[in-house]
Amino acid sequence: MTTMKYSRQREAIKRCLAERMDHPTAEMIYSDLREHDPRLSLGTVYRNLALLTELGEIKKISTGYGPDHFDGDTTRHFHFVCRKCHRIIDLHMPDPQSLLSQTDEEVEGLVEEVILNANGLCGNCDDTVTDT
Repeated sequence: MTTMKYSRQREAIKRCLAERMDHPTAEMIYSDLREHDPRLSLGTVYRNLALLTELGEIKKISTGYGPDHFDGDTTRHFHFVCRKCHRIIDLHMPDPQSLLSQTDEEVEGLVEEVILNANGLCGNCDDTVTDT
């Protein structure tokens, strides 16, 4: 097993994701980090996000509504995506493991992960939601 060289930029990206709950895009992360490191390039952010995703240290969320988003929370959970404002909300289901087990029963092989994005309108965008 090879040891990966320390990267100040990679650690800054991980810290940025750990501090945010809004599932930022690469451009949003770049914008945040660029304030503290003007020499940082967008390419460096993209390369490090790809590496961190591959290593399982962060999650990439593809919503179908524009660019990918990233999540520093690698615990098993799902996401709700608003089709109007594209906001992403964490869904902590009671037993997401049961979905994995059920899927594994349907597939001849090994299911390693179930990715679930629920889509609809968030409370800010749904005109039928009323405050009580």
